[in-house]
Amino acid sequence: MNPYSTQCIDQDDIDSVVRALQGAHLAQGPLLEAFENALAAYLGVKHVIACNSATSALLMTYQALGLAEQIAITTPISFVATANMLLACQATPLFCDIGADGNLDPARLEEVYHTCAHPQRIKALVSVDYGGRSVEVEALRAFCTRHQLYFISDSSHALGGSYRGQKIGALADATIFSLHAIKPITTAEGGLIATHSTELYHQLKLLRAHGVENQGFHVEVSGYGYNFRMNELQAALGLSQLPKLDRFIAVREEIACFYDRLFTDNPYFTPLHASLPAHITSSNHLYAILLNSNLWEKKNALLQALLDAQIGVQVHYKPIHTFKLYQERLGLLHLPKAQDFYQATLSLPCHQKMTLALAQYSADTLLALCAQLSG
Repeated sequence: MNPYSTQCIDQDDIDSVVRALQGAHLAQGPLLEAFENALAAYLGVKHVIACNSATSALLMTYQALGLAEQIAITTPISFVATANMLLACQATPLFCDIGADGNLDPARLEEVYHTCAHPQRIKALVSVDYGGRSVEVEALRAFCTRHQLYFISDSSHALGGSYRGQKIGALADATIFSLHAIKPITTAEGGLIATHSTELYHQLKLLRAHGVENQGFHVEVSGYGYNFRMNELQAALGLSQLPKLDRFIAVREEIACFYDRLFTDNPYFTPLHASLPAHITSSNHLYAILLNSNLWEKKNALLQALLDAQIGVQVHYKPIHTFKLYQERLGLLHLPKAQDFYQATLSLPCHQKMTLALAQYSADTLLALCAQLSG
């Protein structure tokens, strides 16, 4: 099976982890700080906090920015952690519908804000870079400035991507990345928060490690925290993977462009990457296509046929507002663009271990199956 995404672990990665195992510290050692500093330099940002998962990173960020009992505008098209962690810190997600690219639609934000029953409680905008493609940062940042909102970017898919020449990570008040195994680089599990704010950085450090402040032999706790730390083995793997990130992104881009050419003017679906604006560089964590509506009812059959052909496809994502948890808390919401997107989308294999021959096979098989199901 050729998965839609996977890790790429080389011998030097294994050697780095082995050296860490032989070191004096398995946790709270020098490799974590070195990894954070290397990431900050790569992203062009003042501070990076590394922790045990992007889900933890989201929760810490929401808490550190004081979103408890407040409202955050966010997208329904994401992995559920984006919104779940709002609920976990007693905040309420306010869903805004999406555009054709799967990202929040900037044109809908003002309507969502002004039709909210309690606009004074809206304190943040939480965007998601769907598939590794940046949101339109300038429009979202302008909206946040108008309404004095925090701009939080869940860029779990997008490490290595850029917007108008700037790395994603330096564009929002806080940016979250995932280092899960199938992301552009990995620490097996892991998450990052990038920020220019020194105040936020210090709050995040406390939340990551029990709220404990060490001052020599004197210890103080003025607020609670968690054990969300990243260990030295993960940091060692991250330090080994980070120099490969741009090369991995380049391979994913080559595959995505190859698919685009093969799918030009096909009558069955639209590849999202083909419409990528010149000012955005995607990490291509996902290569998503949108099936034409005549194939929606046959999508499950198409997915199964692709899996039977050893092509690892997946659907990203079921809209969060349609889950039982959110229907019980927020009521039945109608977000037509998100719901149509879910009906239409599927993700094809696109990762740094793929060859163009595998991409050709995936493309040829998909086109043949679409022709068969359309007949």
